[in-house]
Amino acid sequence: MKQTATRELFSYWNELRQERAAPGRLELDPTAIRGALPSTFMLEVDPPRSYPLRIAGSRISALFRREVLGETFTGLWHRDDQPTIERLLSTVLDETVPAVIGVTAAPAQRALVELEMLILPLRHEGKTHARLLGALTPTAIPSWLGLIGVESLRIATSRFIVDETTPPIATGMGNPSPPIAQAYQTRRHGHLLVLEGGR
Repeated sequence: MKQTATRELFSYWNELRQERAAPGRLELDPTAIRGALPSTFMLEVDPPRSYPLRIAGSRISALFRREVLGETFTGLWHRDDQPTIERLLSTVLDETVPAVIGVTAAPAQRALVELEMLILPLRHEGKTHARLLGALTPTAIPSWLGLIGVESLRIATSRFIVDETTPPIATGMGNPSPPIAQAYQTRRHGHLLVLEGGR
């Protein structure tokens, strides 16, 4: 993670969860992540409805130059990437692991901007498949931001961040499914292991 907003949100989420796989939705305090709020989003876990956006920060709406609150998260992505992003979300939920996604986007006939996306699992009302918390941040502010909306998001890279103590089967490394997790190599980052891969 290279962007301030994604690092801030991940650190806060990691603090909240302590020894658990994920913190609860009601534990979140927006004032504790005020610097990341404009880049933050929250998804309702409802795959048949393509993961509706329940919270969407102002910078995310500025990227699309429209209010995206209430839209489907899947619908923000290029149609070729929609099956992949849904598999990524399923892995985050099923394995209770964060994902970091390298994203590209651009309005028509404009240069691409690179963005960093973080997706974190949350518990809600005792359920593990209820909410997802995330952040989407450009690596540099393009001149057209807020003036022209991007058409869709594209996946450039993706990786999962896994606790070093998590059993291999819980990360998908010891199981033939999910297909995304099985292809990832690991590297150490402090007390965490990072599973890396591409699209």
